[in-house]
Amino acid sequence: MLEKISSSCQYVAYNSKYVKINYDVLDKFINNIDFSNLKNWLMYNPYDLLNLDVETIINFLLIFESIDYSFWGQPKWMIDTEEGIKDGSDALLYVMLKYVNKTKNTDFTNISLNEFKNILKGNEEIPLLEERYKTVVDISKIVNEKMNGNFYKFIKDITLDTKLFDIIISNFESFKDERKYDVKTIYFYKLAQLLTSDILYIREKLEGINVDYSNLIGCADYKIPQTFRALGIIEYNDELSNIIELKENIEISSKYEVEIRASQIVVIEYIHNKLSNINKIDINDFFFVYSKKVKSIAKP
Repeated sequence: MLEKISSSCQYVAYNSKYVKINYDVLDKFINNIDFSNLKNWLMYNPYDLLNLDVETIINFLLIFESIDYSFWGQPKWMIDTEEGIKDGSDALLYVMLKYVNKTKNTDFTNISLNEFKNILKGNEEIPLLEERYKTVVDISKIVNEKMNGNFYKFIKDITLDTKLFDIIISNFESFKDERKYDVKTIYFYKLAQLLTSDILYIREKLEGINVDYSNLIGCADYKIPQTFRALGIIEYNDELSNIIELKENIEISSKYEVEIRASQIVVIEYIHNKLSNINKIDINDFFFVYSKKVKSIAKP
């Protein structure tokens, strides 16, 4: 399935109307990239996540990363923490991890919607609250019914990304991430790739085992394309630029959404082809972290 991500996104880039990759800017940027200190985001140990045992971390990541998406809204959903105001994925990680640390529980099978809403309580209701709630409950039920209540133990003998990825998308419907572009199916599988990468990275670092995540490609979302746009690597035409800058919602499977996300995958693959000694998913993570450097000049 991973190979379908590359080919389908290349098709979109070739036929793209609203998003263009500026290869001249990209080539110049590649010449100045410093990949000498690549780190997975987890290695920064956000909110002491890595202080937990590996089994708990992985069971937690299955739940957390299943709902780590879509933080739009005006005003934005935010929470107040000891470290200041947090929003987006940072805020979600904070509140979900706080709940798990308090309850010592990663099973959401029997949690009520009101309890879940209270976990995510902030200045505003988080977007797609009920969809997120259904996802965590459904995933917990599958883990209990198919995996004897422990996702980590179910996958602990798997060290190859393609096998782990296939288990995730074949068991958990919410991790499927496909779109239509014209009559062609486009494959992204953002969250499934993210979870696969993070599980293998954690196990490699904390358990000292050999893993292979070289087949993963990239987690196409909004943050990295936003960074690419700030750097001039991708460009939007006037129609899409106006929509984005007016902060109008873009529909799922619209050509706008598909072209923005596909461009990210194509850029990552292009960089990988130029610098073949770097894993594609590591290039993805580099730009996710790099987004903080361009935050002041990034458009919506």
